[in-house]
Amino acid sequence: MTQTNNRLLDEFAKLMTDAAGAAQGVQREVQTLMRSQGERILRDMDVVSREEFEAVKAMAAKAREENDVLMARLSALEAEIRGLQARR
Repeated sequence: MTQTNNRLLDEFAKLMTDAAGAAQGVQREVQTLMRSQGERILRDMDVVSREEFEAVKAMAAKAREENDVLMARLSALEAEIRGLQARR
């Protein structure tokens, strides 16, 4: 009787192990399916990627800095012109 119980428990343990493995496989498949559906939806919505967003953000920051430099130069030139006009 002891050997029968052990064999029964061994079979049950094997069944549970197989069931857990199958559940993990299903989980991976569902995750893959959800990810691909999400990517498809984002592609259809024409949403920019993180890399594109970061590139444009960096370009805007650089343009803002260049604009500040140009504004300072313009102000200096305008002041110089006013100074020259005042001397006439």
